[in-house]
Amino acid sequence: MEKEEELNNLRLQIERDNPSPELKEQATQLVFGDGSIDADILFIGEAPGKKEDISGTPFVGRAGKFLNEMLEKINLSREDVYITNIVKYRPLNNRDPLNNEKQAFLPYLIKQINIIKPRLIITLGRHSMNCFLPEHRISEAHGKLTNTLYKYEDKEYEYNILPLFHPAAAIYNQSLKGSLVEDFLTIPKILSELTTK
Repeated sequence: MEKEEELNNLRLQIERDNPSPELKEQATQLVFGDGSIDADILFIGEAPGKKEDISGTPFVGRAGKFLNEMLEKINLSREDVYITNIVKYRPLNNRDPLNNEKQAFLPYLIKQINIIKPRLIITLGRHSMNCFLPEHRISEAHGKLTNTLYKYEDKEYEYNILPLFHPAAAIYNQSLKGSLVEDFLTIPKILSELTTK
């Protein structure tokens, strides 16, 4: 089965299973993912915001614009990477996703990752980082590559995780913005090292 078909089936499965009825009820639509299904880099955010909820595409608001600008700095575009969130429906008033909401969507996120098979997973913000690296603090872990064996449903997956600050947080905090841009600029070198391994 082709990747595209697998991802379409996964999307339909989420809609069928309805892992979080409360979120779905007040959202406009499912925000599944966007970009190249053969990407070496997969970005994982937290949950869709208002603009994402309307468009059905992740990271299209101010944070998305900032993400696009940073991708340009390393000679990439959205078409070269894949972007998704842990939670696929917008939480009301853009609040942080709750633990039970993240847990409800996690099985689908793992399937999404394993279909795309990226070399590098970049988590944006502490919520997505903590799904894979629960003991880490974003203030200390940002910009540091971690190779982790992720256990899920009796299976073990090897993921290369690079935690970064969330672009939305960086917009409101200049010191975070500097750190995020600095960390972002290391992505090509990290990817090159992973490719030659």
